[in-house]
Amino acid sequence: MGKERRLLTLVICLVLGGGLAAAVLGASRAADPHAGTAAGAPAPSDYVDIRDVPPAPAVAPARPADPGAGSPGSMTVDCGRNAERHYNEDNLVVSPGLRAGAHHTHAYVGNLSTDALSTEASLAAAATSCAGGDRSSYYWPVLRRLDRPGVRPYETSAGHGNTGEIVPEASVRVEFRGNPVSKVVAMPPFLRAMTGDAVARTADSDVHVRARWGCSGSPDRSTTRYPRCPEGDRVTRTLVFPSCWNGLDTAVAGHRSHLLFPGGNGVCPADTFPVPELRLSLAYAVPPGVPVAIDSFPEQRHSPRTDHAMFVNAMTDSRMAAVVDCLNEGRACRT
Repeated sequence: MGKERRLLTLVICLVLGGGLAAAVLGASRAADPHAGTAAGAPAPSDYVDIRDVPPAPAVAPARPADPGAGSPGSMTVDCGRNAERHYNEDNLVVSPGLRAGAHHTHAYVGNLSTDALSTEASLAAAATSCAGGDRSSYYWPVLRRLDRPGVRPYETSAGHGNTGEIVPEASVRVEFRGNPVSKVVAMPPFLRAMTGDAVARTADSDVHVRARWGCSGSPDRSTTRYPRCPEGDRVTRTLVFPSCWNGLDTAVAGHRSHLLFPGGNGVCPADTFPVPELRLSLAYAVPPGVPVAIDSFPEQRHSPRTDHAMFVNAMTDSRMAAVVDCLNEGRACRT
């Protein structure tokens, strides 16, 4: 009788233990947004219908106490849209000197020579896609269609789970803006800058998440997820760079402390000075329903929150002075 009782107790424990394990496993899968997706693919929750994104609330622009103190101008630089197919897996800002240090593919406009081994001298001597002779380098992770394989060499060279046909930019807008409450000063030659967080999915916070996604037909709606746009709309990415310089460094370890974002009131943090604010606006022709993803490090699972961009200022002093004058004088300029 004792033996039978012990056997019954064992069976009950096994049943209860199995049920508990199944419950824990089920809860774990439910908590994992990537459960059921292909290895390395974005999660279903990384996508959103733009019509489900609420319009941004109206915010009054920051205004200086002295109406003449701000720099309300803008300078748009025509740098094309990478018709030259300038791609590589390098990152001159984050990993200078290291070939394929990004582990994913970047697209470029501006300086046509930029790679991991670029120097100030090589950038200053190179050809550029920008009108007006701006030899600066502007670059960002490529966007890919996940429903088509990449077959060109520049589409298959990155590896690390970055696969699919690269979607070319339908348009690229390179724009510099002023500061709403202060005059701007010139950026130093070869200032290096970045915006966004390439490791946002595994980071402790979203403090460095900056890129905004949207659809061309809904300019009042933006999101940190991949937008699903209506027929005829373009998928958009907007990347705004920090614009408060410490007046000392052109590059630092960590790539952030020398160039900070202004506060919501437009005022720069203590011991920094406003410089022209770079804004990159990218647009892509993506058919409705086609899954897309940016390149990323493998552990970041192509999260849209990891979107980022880099910039190296290689303008001549006279070209930068023209940008500063345009912004400080409140003009709308174009090259």
